[in-house]
Amino acid sequence: MTEQSERDAAAKPLATDAISGFTKANKYAFSLLEGTGNALFDEMLFVGNEIVDRAVAETAIFNEFLSKLAEAHSVRDLGAMYQECTRHQLDFIRRDTERLLKHSQRVIDNTAKLVETWQQN
Repeated sequence: MTEQSERDAAAKPLATDAISGFTKANKYAFSLLEGTGNALFDEMLFVGNEIVDRAVAETAIFNEFLSKLAEAHSVRDLGAMYQECTRHQLDFIRRDTERLLKHSQRVIDNTAKLVETWQQN
């Protein structure tokens, strides 16, 4: 009978350690899922705003193109309009590329923060 009690006493710390390990693993998993969910929600909001901003910019460029096209009365005016609209479109592409690079940097920073938070827990 004493051998059985000694085995039970020896098994209790092992069970406690296993439960503690599972609790810690669950805590890490929950922290990672929570952080990932927050990051994804932030990204969805950001992308939605970017889509609206891009649509507004594209509409403004198209309106400007139509306005310039209506003002043009000669081939020379059409050439000037073409050059000006091309310049505006290239400006838009440059701004869009800068926006994309800033967004990529933001995603990398958020991912790094998420991993850092996960490692601290």
